Amino acid sequence: MNRRGRAAVAALLAATATLGVIGAPVAAVAEPGRGTEQQARAWLPQPTGPYPIGTTSLQLTDDHRDDPWTPGQHRTLMVSLWYPTTRPATGNDRAPYMLPDAADHFGSADSVAQSENRFEPGRTDWAGIRTHARADAPALPGGRRPVVLYSAGFGDPRTWGTALVEDLASRGYVVVTVDHTYDASEVAFPDGDLATSVLLAQMARPGIDMGAFLRKILQTRVDDTRFVLDQLAGLRHDARLPAGLGASLDLDRIGMVGHSGGGSTALQTMHDDPRLKAGVNLDGQLHFPGPDGTGVRLSTVAEDGLTRPFLLMGTQESDSGSYHQQPGWDALWQHSTGWHADVTLTGSRHGSYTDAQSLLPQLARQGAISGETLTRDVGDVRPDRAVLSTRSYVASFLDRWLRGHDDHLLDGPSPRFPEMVYER
Repeated sequence: MNRRGRAAVAALLAATATLGVIGAPVAAVAEPGRGTEQQARAWLPQPTGPYPIGTTSLQLTDDHRDDPWTPGQHRTLMVSLWYPTTRPATGNDRAPYMLPDAADHFGSADSVAQSENRFEPGRTDWAGIRTHARADAPALPGGRRPVVLYSAGFGDPRTWGTALVEDLASRGYVVVTVDHTYDASEVAFPDGDLATSVLLAQMARPGIDMGAFLRKILQTRVDDTRFVLDQLAGLRHDARLPAGLGASLDLDRIGMVGHSGGGSTALQTMHDDPRLKAGVNLDGQLHFPGPDGTGVRLSTVAEDGLTRPFLLMGTQESDSGSYHQQPGWDALWQHSTGWHADVTLTGSRHGSYTDAQSLLPQLARQGAISGETLTRDVGDVRPDRAVLSTRSYVASFLDRWLRGHDDHLLDGPSPRFPEMVYER
């Protein structure tokens, strides 16, 4: 769901703004379309945990559910697992950020990503970006590890949170990233098929009930997530996984993190499914507009609240910030009995909790996006501070509630992170 859609319906569930930045100041920006024709290149920030990481991908098919976006076929998803491994990846051993077909579409004029970020089509070498993970590496021995699911925003691919996901894996978590097929800008399957997003085309239908449409997207994502939870038990004995990975999954300690529509998905799935023990919502709204695009209808998680711990992380977008300023967040806050806290990243925008915060500034310096677009997507917060803050608060929350390790960062405002406004 892009910003134009947000503005049109006034109270969207959780727009999918995009990328972010680890690098030099926003001011160092080249003019798009000028200078060298060489594609812009970018890199992800290094993970901060003690473990080298591996990654592997799987196709999962739900034989008991038709795809809500393409009737007549079963719902099929791609997921990736990120986990501690035995030795670090180097050079060409580093897994690609996106597969070639997905990267080509992501960077094209036809993608949701281009509509969102307005980068120059074809100007960025998305396929050349490398992760810090070794593909299909054996899992590090050491017993069972807590599991974290990750869901990206409406229209975003599962790769769009890789910097945060890699950091969690380097700290000892097994992270499962989920692509929501026909919602994500594109999903590449092992047989060569590329499923592209239908969201913009659906939104363009005359007389669309935007609230009902958004509820359908969210329900589909919740159903996807619960299906993945169902599959995790079987994955513990799945021969497709690298050595030791299945046995490392601790299914009694599962949390979820999501950005935008993925953050809404995380908390709604917590409401609907007790297998999720804790959740982090990165700037995802919890209310819908009415049939005419106005008014406020709360999600059921906002109406009922949660009995388990959650963390809200807002930005300085006009429709975000403190939980007091968002009807869905405020209702959730009032109705919840589980532990909860709220932080807002000063100077941030909706994309500041995604890979936009690490990639877009680099692209702007090479003229692949404009300075105006950069500021619109990630604000004027220092990129390195935004990434460090996001990683630190998410890890602190998950460590506390999935591992029983409390660093007390979430006890109140921290002098280590003056850019984070804390409420409890």
